Amino acid sequence: MHTPHRSRFRALVAAACTAVLGAGLLAGAGSATAAAPPRVTAGSKVVGYFTEWGTYDRKYYAKNVETSGSAARLTHINYAFGNVTGGKCAMGDSYAATDRAYTADESVDGVADTWDQPLHGNFNQLLKLKKKRPGLKILWSFGGWTWSGGFGEAAKNPAAFAQSCYDLVNNSKWAGLFDGIDIDWEYPNACGNTCDTSGREAFRNVLAALRSKFGSSKLVTAAITADATAGGKIDATDYAGAAQYVDWYNPMTYDYFGAWDASGPTAPHSPLTSYSGIPKAGFNTSATIARLKGLGIPAAKLLLGIGFYGRGWTGVTRAAPGGTATGPAAGTYEQGIDDYKVLRAKCPATGTVGGTAYAKCGSDWWSYDTPATIATKMTYKNQQGLGGTFFWELSGDTANGELIKAIN
Repeated sequence: MHTPHRSRFRALVAAACTAVLGAGLLAGAGSATAAAPPRVTAGSKVVGYFTEWGTYDRKYYAKNVETSGSAARLTHINYAFGNVTGGKCAMGDSYAATDRAYTADESVDGVADTWDQPLHGNFNQLLKLKKKRPGLKILWSFGGWTWSGGFGEAAKNPAAFAQSCYDLVNNSKWAGLFDGIDIDWEYPNACGNTCDTSGREAFRNVLAALRSKFGSSKLVTAAITADATAGGKIDATDYAGAAQYVDWYNPMTYDYFGAWDASGPTAPHSPLTSYSGIPKAGFNTSATIARLKGLGIPAAKLLLGIGFYGRGWTGVTRAAPGGTATGPAAGTYEQGIDDYKVLRAKCPATGTVGGTAYAKCGSDWWSYDTPATIATKMTYKNQQGLGGTFFWELSGDTANGELIKAIN
């Protein structure tokens, strides 16, 4: 669930899972030699979402991608979000994207914007970042939780939609910025913020048109549902048929559980595996990946999704998952959700379940990934032969990039 402005177990079982996964990690570590050169493998993509609105309250700029050490570790940035309206790709917030002037201390290269330069905003700052990091690729993501309602109209004329996206992404005002397009349709032929009834083939038709227009030299990717339940959101759409048109998919393997179920039960929002007492079968990362691979989608076209944030409840009396609650815990910008960089200090992890971490502090209960649980997920990613890792989103990490370091 990508949102602008926000998108019961036995301890023995958890301990056993942790021990087994930990042993696997140790075994993997032992097989490497200090002199081994770095390998560029199929699983080496590291894709981070950069939010357009981060320039406001969060004060997270392109400069922070560099100073945190993230730029050196990223292979791709997904810029979120462009809008989808009137059957076309459209600018999201043009002030943030192209107009806001940056001071010298906010700027990637330490040079202040001048009034008469042709381009300002995030786009100009990201161009400066690419100049510093010539290997870094940037994609423009369209849709997201809030702006996916326009895809149904777009699906009525995929060729016209693709043309509009191509023209916007490759606009001469920001020439050289974008290396492709990412589609965040939440969710084709199913319900997200709004319900879509465009049919099972619509997503495939849209992706086919985008690939046809953008050609093989530009990237076309898509964030997709992680709902692996029978008759769920994966089943609503021809993700297998559309896979031939994408360079990769980003299955959103987070937000499985959260305080939209205000009374609980408490459960981790991004479990790697199932566990005894999980509230819904098929709501975990390994079930999602198994389902998508089972459809014939190549593992190398699937990236593992990580949330750089936690989800939490308040009014919780039980430390272990599966407790009751009275509502969402307080968050910095929105109830029930907060950044890892805040939670690591505010409510440090007290346990693990299903390959992710949870924490109880006072009457609040949170779940989130830590460097240790990300390491466990990376072992899984490598075992599965996945194409890499993606995460939502860059500003949730610490100033020194604690989580992205764990990905690499």
